[in-house]
Amino acid sequence: MTSFASLAASSVPSAADFAGAHTRPLTAAELEELLRRLQQPTALIELAVVFGCLGLAWLLIRFLRGKQPDPRSIWFGYHVIDGILFPVLALVLALIARRALQDTIPLAVFRLAIPVLSSLAVIRLTVKVLGAAFPASSALRVVERTVSWGAWLATVLWITGVLPIVLDELDDITWKIGSSKVSLRNLIEGTLSAVLVMILSLSLSSALEARLLRGATDNLSLRKMAANLLRALLLGVGLMLALSAVGIDLTALSVFGGALGVGVGMGLQKLAANYVSGFVILAERSLRIGDLVRVDNFEGVITDINTRFTVIRATNGRESIVPNEVLITQRVENASLADRRVSMSTVVQVAYGTDLHSLMPRLQAVVAQVPRVIQEPAPSVLLTQFASDGLELTISFWIMDPEAGQQGVRSAVNLALLSELDRLGVEIPFPQRVVRLVAAGPAPAAAGVVSSPAP
Repeated sequence: MTSFASLAASSVPSAADFAGAHTRPLTAAELEELLRRLQQPTALIELAVVFGCLGLAWLLIRFLRGKQPDPRSIWFGYHVIDGILFPVLALVLALIARRALQDTIPLAVFRLAIPVLSSLAVIRLTVKVLGAAFPASSALRVVERTVSWGAWLATVLWITGVLPIVLDELDDITWKIGSSKVSLRNLIEGTLSAVLVMILSLSLSSALEARLLRGATDNLSLRKMAANLLRALLLGVGLMLALSAVGIDLTALSVFGGALGVGVGMGLQKLAANYVSGFVILAERSLRIGDLVRVDNFEGVITDINTRFTVIRATNGRESIVPNEVLITQRVENASLADRRVSMSTVVQVAYGTDLHSLMPRLQAVVAQVPRVIQEPAPSVLLTQFASDGLELTISFWIMDPEAGQQGVRSAVNLALLSELDRLGVEIPFPQRVVRLVAAGPAPAAAGVVSSPAP
């Protein structure tokens, strides 16, 4: 039985084919022969087989994906045909069908279908992977159009047989770099190989990162650290392979590494410190995603921990991007490190003479019924001060979800206290002042003034 490797090797044009060693541009007679074959009845058989490969690929991917589509999936896509697997699987099935039919009927449609499916697979792989790796990039649309035009142009040149001529002309454009002779064709092929290696590295790292972060709860920070390390490792390996594909001697990286070390030691200290601090935070788990923290008078919930910075979102929607070095070297208040429960309090005054022994348990019971106020620890009501206007009571209570905001639950507690005091007829005193009126005596006579009797 013919193995798949040998089948693919015999069906896919090799690098030598693209180089023009075993391929020559189509002559007018060969183009005429191709058009004649496309008009024969066997072309309809080929066309039916191609559509059958497309339909079978759709069914297989639909079965593997399941009934519920995932808009975030780069492999299956939302409509099956917009994922990476569809053109790849269709290309594999078309290669198998071409191998099975090449000794039976003259092939013409497959000569057009194979390059088209190859270009579609390259375009879909590049766009989907880069879109998942850089979702907020404004240059993604430009890259997508560039890759699409380049792939379709290469397809047209390959079908018409012009590509070998172009490659030969590019091979004649050479220049010397040191003792090495580099052609424009080698540079283009190396760059394309490097881009392909980096895209595959990004794709693999994104898939593994999604798998690591799926279903994470308490160990989310640890999985985030593992995902960042894995992405850095894969990108490093991909970069090494890409440089090797371009033709750069990897022994020259020792000089680059020394220069990079000097740069880190002199000008990149803060950047290196932030990266190291990010891994320390993720490893120690002193700060976790979802914790309520206060840093430099900014309070909010940690929404993301990256290798260089941490994102903190306040309850009013504002976000603060804090360098990781700040979280290591400065004081950070973490309200969720050991326990997510947060204590809150409010103050109310009642008039002197109020029966506090019966009032305080009722206020405590009312506060316990407010939504978001937890029962353990139970709310408490304490007499904290003999104020000038009345008796000051401090009501303390606990909540479990500080990330949902604190002003709303405090307002709900105050409204419940006001309603209960009004129902019991307890007076909330206004500020009181005592004014004393002193009776005025006879006005003293002015010095040096003598009054004379009236005439």
